[in-house]
Amino acid sequence: MSVLVSVVVPTFRRPALLARCLDALLAQTLHPALYEIVVADDAPAEAVQTLVDRLQARGRCALRYVPVRETQGAAGARNAGWRAASGEIIAFTDDDTVPDRRWLLAGLHALAAGASAVTGRIEMPLPQRPTDYEKDAAGLTRAEFVTANCFVRRDVLERIGGFDERFTSAWREDSDLHFRLLEAGCRIERAPDALVVHPVREAGFGVSLAQQRKVVFDALLYRKHPRLYRQRIRRMPPIEYYVAAASVLAAILATATGRPLGALVALVPWLLVTLYLTSKRLRGTTHSPRHVAEMAITSAAIPLASVFWRSVASVRHRVLFL
Repeated sequence: MSVLVSVVVPTFRRPALLARCLDALLAQTLHPALYEIVVADDAPAEAVQTLVDRLQARGRCALRYVPVRETQGAAGARNAGWRAASGEIIAFTDDDTVPDRRWLLAGLHALAAGASAVTGRIEMPLPQRPTDYEKDAAGLTRAEFVTANCFVRRDVLERIGGFDERFTSAWREDSDLHFRLLEAGCRIERAPDALVVHPVREAGFGVSLAQQRKVVFDALLYRKHPRLYRQRIRRMPPIEYYVAAASVLAAILATATGRPLGALVALVPWLLVTLYLTSKRLRGTTHSPRHVAEMAITSAAIPLASVFWRSVASVRHRVLFL
């Protein structure tokens, strides 16, 4: 039997998580001769290649290691993976997921009706009182199309050119692929039985602040697909972000002109926005002292960071994204 489906798994310095994912993929109910696993290593490391070689020795299905040196980011790694693959259908997942044992069978069954691509179901288990980061990450379960769980026909990928490697972060490259599939007239179906569990990874203090720079890729997506972006995403910052940024700017100007009292008055709107954001982000999340402190500190800075990165994105991609 020839390989029917190739599973492409991009990875980046997470051998322990990758090992968990590969164990789940090797336990698929699909006949082993019908699928292969292609690990696209975005930071080629001996530990990852050794892991792949060790699992390959089990002999259950073909398992290949592809070092990725010419590109950077998940989009480039996925391109290297599917181009090295041999299956007529390409299944994508991430190195931190745990695919259900029937994942491949369910995805192939959904494609059998003639769709160009299908997207499966994501589950992200959360504690009863998650952190703000965990709650936000769980939005992936409601996404319309995610590369952590999708199947695309190889000829379709070849026709549209695969992933846009300008998306060097793991953000919006899946939306870009989705939009290009739609613009090419491809039929996309949902496969709710194709389940992938996606545990939320631990994140460091202040991760929400660092995430603001992802808006640069939102701007790139908007520039490429303005109509679809407005229809399906339209993530513009709330007006209070600009109020907070203007408040801080006014305070800086007042200080520079020797008006300390005016600077304090100017900061009042920023303080009110900070309190509002902190309260909003704590709603339905854990109230541990560490988390409360993180919400207060990052809520003070997020509006400023968001406006800053939107300005950078507008200049970088030559599109008004404020």
